[in-house]
Amino acid sequence: MARSLILASSSPYRSALLKQLQLPFDCASPHINEEALPGEQPAALARRLAKEKALAVAPAFPDALIIGSDQVAECAGRALGKPGGRERAIAQLESCSGRKVHFHTGISVLDAANGEQRTAVETFTVHFRELSPQQIRSYIERETPYDCAGSFKVEGLGIALFEKMEGSDMNSLIGLPLIRLVDLLQEFGVDPLAAGD
Repeated sequence: MARSLILASSSPYRSALLKQLQLPFDCASPHINEEALPGEQPAALARRLAKEKALAVAPAFPDALIIGSDQVAECAGRALGKPGGRERAIAQLESCSGRKVHFHTGISVLDAANGEQRTAVETFTVHFRELSPQQIRSYIERETPYDCAGSFKVEGLGIALFEKMEGSDMNSLIGLPLIRLVDLLQEFGVDPLAAGD
């Protein structure tokens, strides 16, 4: 019998990405404190939050496989969160202009039936162009990326902000590293390529 699959997220971006695997799934919103612990590095924060999101929804789905994911952007050693509004988005993009930004995306799969959990972090790096204040304002007004870590949407006009990208899975930049997720699901006996059989 096929296992129920739950995405522990309210993100429409993660949900759209997971649909690419053509596996039936439901979504559940985890409610956790997403603040960093004292001294916690961005990659470690992404890893911990991915695990905690999966664990947070497990009681409601005791027989499911649960996917948790979280992303933390890092520029010059500082974590960048979701800007939430225009002024913070402008400030974030100004601070990223001409720099490398690392996006650490934690991915965790939890078997709620037995508590087995496997977690990984994928890092994807973008090299921002030197951006003028006018380019930044124009971008912010056109895409309003206030709900995105780093203040851009790579699947839209945000791609014009970059000179170069480095990483193994561009999906991790959007918020769900599908290549690593397939690896983890296969460890739990779920193969998207065999799901139609």
